[in-house]
This record gives sequence, structure tokens and C-alpha cells, in this order.
Amino acid sequence: MAAVESFSTTHPGDPQPGDLIEIFRPAYQHWALYLGDGYIINVTPVDEGPPATFASAKSVFSRKARVRMQLLKDVVGNDTYHINNKYDGTYAPLPVEEIIRRAEYLIDQEVSYDLLGNNCEHFVTLLRYGEGVSDQANRAISAIGFVTAAAGAFSLLGLLRSRSRERQY
Repeated sequence: MAAVESFSTTHPGDPQPGDLIEIFRPAYQHWALYLGDGYIINVTPVDEGPPATFASAKSVFSRKARVRMQLLKDVVGNDTYHINNKYDGTYAPLPVEEIIRRAEYLIDQEVSYDLLGNNCEHFVTLLRYGEGVSDQANRAISAIGFVTAAAGAFSLLGLLRSRSRERQY
């Protein structure tokens, strides 16, 4: 597995068409797919303003997204990014021509968006592999499941403790 290098707009990497680009935002990672000639395709909330503001709360609650072709440097802004084809060991990438054709077909279309089930990582992995996957969403779902299970366990302990007190008196 190759070492992961981070790039910024002042130190760009050398992505190839079809590569997945992971952009590091303050609270999460945004994903895009490299098309070539400095352009990427990604999803942004329908009512969102400039692309670099994707980190806003709107992106968390939005149910619709617009597929946009934008310059990588404009989307990255002051953040950093790296080329991250991390699923290549699990899923075979489609031929580059197929990835680009599928991506270009979707430009400017409105698509459904769901932070946990259909987010920007799902979108670009669906283009690259024909399968939408997101470790970021899986981690969030696992964390939600853990918190829910822990809350349930504490509630059950409280119920058992109150029943045990009732018997003593």
C-alpha cells in the first residue's frame, strides 16, 4: 500500500482521472472524484453557496444535492486533500473511461443526499467501483449504535435497580 501524501492548493498532488480525492474539512472529510485537467466532480447541497462552504450545517441536514464539476483548487480552498483510492483492495475500479462517462452524465443533476446512507463518499465510490461505500458513514452508524446500546443498558440497569429496591421494602 502506498504512503498517503497530503496536498494543498499550494502543493498539489498529481491525481489521475478516476482517482478519489479526500478533502479534509475541520469536522469531517469531503470526497470528490478527479476528472482531469484540474477538475473534480462532487456533490454539494442544492441551496449551498460557494463550494468551499460545504462544511456548513446545511450539508448535514440537506436531503438533496447537486452534482457539480468544479476546479479542485476551488473546492479545496485553504484545506488539504489527498488522493485516496482506499477501496481498490476490496473493489475493482471500473475502467477510467467508464468512470468519467458516468460522472459526466451526472453533472448538474439533482440527486438525493443522506449523511449516513448516500453521502459524498458513497457518490464517488459508486462512480469509481459501481458500489457506494463510506467508512465515514459506517463509523458514524457504529457510534450511534454504541450510544443507543449504552443508553439502553443504563436504562435497563436503572429499571432493575428500582425493582430491586421495591422488593426490599
